[in-house]
Amino acid sequence: MARQTRQERRARRAQQEPALAGGPPQRPPAPPPTANSDSAAPRPRSTEERHFPGSGLFRFLQESVAELKKVEWPSQKAVISGTAVVLIACVIVGTYLWLNDQLWKYVVQHVLLR
Repeated sequence: MARQTRQERRARRAQQEPALAGGPPQRPPAPPPTANSDSAAPRPRSTEERHFPGSGLFRFLQESVAELKKVEWPSQKAVISGTAVVLIACVIVGTYLWLNDQLWKYVVQHVLLR
């Protein structure tokens, strides 16, 4: 099965948006039947389906590259804003933990150990 292009995915999403607004969901068109669509009969193994030593790594790399081509990467603005949110959250949580540590340090030294 051929992989979808970005334009095909966007067209499919555009068709689905009216369905999200409250209308009945639209189904994508069914693929046309193929001449060899008899799924009940077992397929004989061809020489192309044989696995040779080291072919698994090559196949994995090919499929990984194909999947990475399908990814819709975030824009630079989205990456910068996401990074800023994470850094600010780290500063806030770090400050909270430091203050909490200082409070318990005081409690242990001046209340419990006296």
